[in-house]
Order: sequence, then structure tokens, then C-alpha cells
Amino acid sequence: MFPPEGARDAQSTQPMPAYAPAAGTVRETAESPGFHKADGGAGDIARGKSEGKGKGKLGGTLQGADLGTEITASLVVFLVALPLCIGVAVASGTPAELGIITGVVGGLVVGMTRGSALQVSGPAAGLTALVAETVEAHGIAMLGVIVLMSGLLQIGLGMIRLGRMFQAISIAVVQGMLAGIGLPLMFSQSYPLADATAPGTAIENILGFPAHVLDTFTSGQTAIAALLGIATVVLSFVWKKVPGPVSRIPAALVAVAIGIVVAALPGVEVKTLQVGDLLSAVQVPGPEQFAGLADPAVLTAVLTFTVIASAESLFTAAAVDRMHDGPRTRYNTELIAQGAGNTVCGILGALPMTAVVARSSANVQAGARTRLSRTLHGLWLLAFALLLPSVLALIPISVLAGVLVHSGWKLLAPEQFPKMWRQDRGEFVVMAITTGTIVATALLEGVLVGLAAGIVLAALRMSRTSIEHRVEGDTAKLVMTGNATFLRLPKVIDALEAVGSAGTPRIRLDLMGVTHLDHACRSQIEEFVAQKRAPGTVRVELLLPDLPGPGPGRKPRPGPKPKRRSGPEPSTESPPASASAPVSAPVSPSWPPQPHERSSSGALYDAFYGPSQPGPSAEWYYLDTRPFEGLQDSEDARWRDHQG
Repeated sequence: MFPPEGARDAQSTQPMPAYAPAAGTVRETAESPGFHKADGGAGDIARGKSEGKGKGKLGGTLQGADLGTEITASLVVFLVALPLCIGVAVASGTPAELGIITGVVGGLVVGMTRGSALQVSGPAAGLTALVAETVEAHGIAMLGVIVLMSGLLQIGLGMIRLGRMFQAISIAVVQGMLAGIGLPLMFSQSYPLADATAPGTAIENILGFPAHVLDTFTSGQTAIAALLGIATVVLSFVWKKVPGPVSRIPAALVAVAIGIVVAALPGVEVKTLQVGDLLSAVQVPGPEQFAGLADPAVLTAVLTFTVIASAESLFTAAAVDRMHDGPRTRYNTELIAQGAGNTVCGILGALPMTAVVARSSANVQAGARTRLSRTLHGLWLLAFALLLPSVLALIPISVLAGVLVHSGWKLLAPEQFPKMWRQDRGEFVVMAITTGTIVATALLEGVLVGLAAGIVLAALRMSRTSIEHRVEGDTAKLVMTGNATFLRLPKVIDALEAVGSAGTPRIRLDLMGVTHLDHACRSQIEEFVAQKRAPGTVRVELLLPDLPGPGPGRKPRPGPKPKRRSGPEPSTESPPASASAPVSAPVSPSWPPQPHERSSSGALYDAFYGPSQPGPSAEWYYLDTRPFEGLQDSEDARWRDHQG
């Protein structure tokens, strides 16, 4: 039958630019990135004033939408969703009708909520393996109870507002996720495109593709099916370039019409859709099934379904939000909506649902602007399955597979990889890791690995440390700036070893420009200083800021007094050594500027002390009060620059 979307996964998905409603579109929410109102709060929906003019306009919350566009978009989504509903159900070891029931609920129940305007929900390919294992272990009758309880848990998670945490996902992970869904989707649907059966996993489908191409044209019927599918793909790419109003008809509808005509020709025997009775497939759970909740294995399945379905739906929401400039997803509301949909699916004994990228992207690409299109797609699924199953039996599977191959290519978006490489090679690596892991394993695993890679990249970039060491006269100097964390510890150790092996009688470690110094680096530096001072043959001066400094309203912590090992006592005419004044600062009544002078000479004070003034407990260790060679000149130059 029809293989599941994306081979093993096909779902998944974060905030985008603010939405400026165009003419003839819906105004629901216009939230800027990072400024999301609380779900259900005032201002959740900014409804426009009623125009009351023109045909094909909707009233109420969908006011301003183009009715014709919404209907055609819903038909495109219907054509994409129908084979996927059947394929996911068959791959899960359940009747095909249960997949259609879940698709209907995804449209009519979840589709009418305000969580996400353009995201489409249905049976979850990412849950295919889990559903198959659950049915085999507990029977298909227990599936409804497990899905029902998972839905109730999702509603609870949404009510305590845990949905928003899924917004913390980088663009590279989202794009990698979309590519990781699109690539397996293309290869998996290339088999039904030629009336063949996909081998199984994404890797198996990719490796078996060359042999599949050779086998396709060994039979006349498979060649006809393949030509129908290929024609559908080509038509999907070029149809919008057709001049005139005919180009407004969705290419998928045109391809289906051509496919039906070709399939009806004498001598043509291509596979078509087969749908049974929906009502007879409904299996409402009874008391015996609810009693099974006492089994720990069943409760474990409930928790697993809840976590995976919630993660896939909200990750998909993040990806879909990046496909359009319409209203942003309300994550908590969407999680509650997904829970409501799964609750209804559980009552009907159907498959679990999540948001689905392939259907959602088809919805966006078809020009949908409101949730009307996704709601209508559920209505078409119900109407055709109940009233017109014979019409569905006329649609060639190869044509629908061609529609999905085109959707997979749009999700893959190969042009994004070189673009990301040019913009940010670190993010490119995260994107490639996410894509490769999804293809090799599954959607959820791939996203988690991508998130981990993104966190590592962020940690490395936040730990940027600049270390400069040189020898000037009889002094080996080391100047460190930036964030010194354990990730940069090897670099710090190398620099310390370099100044330690210089063989000079004096060492100066200047860390006043360090904005963050973690315990690992600080311990290493202090250990180095102690080792060098122990023999008494090397003079070591350490400028170590107290991080973090005292914040507003906090009393400064008492710090150690400056230590002096040798040298003359400081002159009463010169300022005392402090945590912020260099050893050789020019002696002047107004230099260096003191903290109480900041209001009148703030820029000069900042320039002298640096952007991050060390706290009062900053430590200075003096072994020699004489200025370093060349340091006086550099300080005088700084003074002249400020005066000039």
C-alpha cells in the first residue's frame, strides 16, 4: 500500500517576522519575534473591521480571506493528506480507514482551533513504529485508550503552559529538520510513483533507488504509472508559469484530473486508492480496555505517545511559521488543540495524530491564509470517504505520489545549504547534522541531536577568548580578554606554559579584560602563579578581576588588600595602587578619573577603566612598583588621545 510519509518520519516544527496583513487576507495575530502574548490573553486576536464588500469574502474571525483560494488550498491539502492517511495506517498495522478518521479529526477538530492558522494535523508517520509495536503488544482495541489518555495529558501540559519551551529552536535546526523530512519523503514516494512498494526505512529506500529505476521500465504498466507520476512532478513545477487565469487552478487538481482520464483508458491498469467503510472501522474503547491502564507497560506507552506527539507537533509549528508571514503559532493553545484531537481520536479508536509538515507546506504553498483551508480538508476527507468512495477509487496512486515528491523537494530546499554555508559555516554544520540524523534515524532523534549540536556551537561561541602573550624586556606578558571557560582551558594552559618558559625574571598576567572567568580557568591560573612564586626567583604580577562585580544596590564584598613583596613605599603624591589603575598611570589631580567624577567625564572614565569595571575585591599582586618598559609611553598616548 502507500508507504508512510518521509519513510519513517514526516512531521515536525518558531517565531518569525511580524505579520503585516495584506489586502484580502486575515488579520489574526501580529506578534513580533520574541514578543508573544500569553495564550488566551487580551489581544490574542486582532480582528480587522468588516469590509462588507466584494464576493468571496468571509466574515467573523476569517474576515478578509479569499474564499476561492482557501477552498482550492483545502483541496490540495486533501489530495496530499489522503494517501498519507492510508499509508501511515497500513504501515502501522491497522486498517486504512483508521488513518482517514484521524485525518478527519485533525481537520475538523484541530483545524478549527486558534493555535496555528496554517498547520495541518493528521496521522503521525513519526509514530508509525511505536503504533505498530503497541498494536502488536496490546492489541488494536487498547490503542484507543492509549491515544485518549495521551490527548488528556497534552491538554494538561498546554494548560500549565509548557508549550512555549519548544520555541527555543534555531533556524539551522528547523531548516535541517525540513530537509531531513523532505529527502526521505522524495525517495519513499518514488516507489508508489511507479506502483511499487518501498523497501522500508529511509536508508533502505535511498540505497534501493537505482535498482528501482531499472525495474520500473521492465513492465508496461509500471512505466505508465511512472510517467503519470513524473508528469505530475513536472506539472507541479511549471504550472504557475502558465499564462492566464488557468494558472490559479492548483497543479495537483489538474494532475489528478489527467490521471483519472489516463487510468480510465482501455488497457491501462494502474493502482488506484481503495477505501472501506469508515463507520465500521470505529472502535470505541470499553471498560475492559480502560482497566488495562493498570498495566505499567500501557502507562509507559501513554507517556511515550504524549512526549513524541507533543514534540513533533510543536517542532512542526516552528518550521511552518518560517514558511509564511501570517499569524504566529500560539504554542500552548496548539498543544491543547493537539490534545483535544488525540482525545477524540482515542474515543473513536483511531490512530494518534501530530502536525504534519508535508500537508502544512502544501497548505502554505497553495496560498492559504486562514485555518479555513485545513478545516475544509477534513470535511473533504469525510465526505469523499463516506459518500464518494467510488470517486476515490478512480485516482491513481502514482499521481498522488508525484504530488508528494514535489512537496518533498520543496521541503528539502537544496539551495538553502550553500546559502547557509556562505552565511554561517557553524550553523551549516548544525543544519547538516540535523538532516543526516533524521535521515539515518527518525524525526525526534534528529531534532534532539540538532538541538544538542546547536547548544554546543552556542557554548563555543560564547566562550571566545583572546589571549596574547609576548616578551618585553625582562617581562613576559599575558593579556586575556573575553569569556574564559573550561572549553578554552587548553588554550589558556598553552599560553601560561609559553610565558612560564620564556625564562624572564618577571611575569605579568593581565586578566582585567575578562568578562567571565569560570572556576576551571581561575584555578589553573592561580595554580600557575603559586608554582612560579614558590622558588622565589620569579616575580609574578596578577591582575585578576572580581567577577561578577557587585550589582546595583548590593554592598561590595570585602576583597583582599593589595599585596606588596618588594619595592619602595608608594609616594603620597601618587594615587594608591587600586584595582583599576595601571601601575604607571599618569599622576594628575584629575587623572585617573574617579568613580564620583563619572557623571561629568563618563566617557573618559570608561575609556580608562574599560567597559567592565572590576569590583572592589579585584586582586593586585605587586612584586615591583617600577613601570614596565614601554608601558608609560602607551599610557601617555592614551591620555593624549582622550585629550585630543
